[in-house]
Amino acid sequence: MIRRSVVVRGPVEAVFTRFTAGIGQWWPLDQFSYGGDRSADLVLEGQAGGRFYERFRDGEEHEIGRVLVYEPPHRVVFTWNQANWAGPTQVEVRFFPEGDGTRVELEHRGWDELGETGAATERAFAGGWGAILDRFASRAEA
Repeated sequence: MIRRSVVVRGPVEAVFTRFTAGIGQWWPLDQFSYGGDRSADLVLEGQAGGRFYERFRDGEEHEIGRVLVYEPPHRVVFTWNQANWAGPTQVEVRFFPEGDGTRVELEHRGWDELGETGAATERAFAGGWGAILDRFASRAEA
């Protein structure tokens, strides 16, 4: 299980909205995307059952997962899947007031569902999540 957290300046409501509805504005698509240079946007639809997907410059879309839980401004849970995986993993992000800011806690779980490649895939994603949350914190405060 991957666990990462970061504290971001701003009220919980604003930080939650920036993370979810604004994900395409801060996500480092240049480093973490399926489409590489073709990537134009990342979208997390704000409702249970909504899609989590990447949109390419030509309009094509690549679904990464589905929103399982959407509880603004405190919690969002979505699946993360890749074509070569046995099934999806789950990402849960929680938002808590902390001082004059918001603590964002991320948990990415379900790696055991991937079988023998699960541990290696988890290690690869662990470093990525640290960089992604750091980027979020710096962009959310800008």
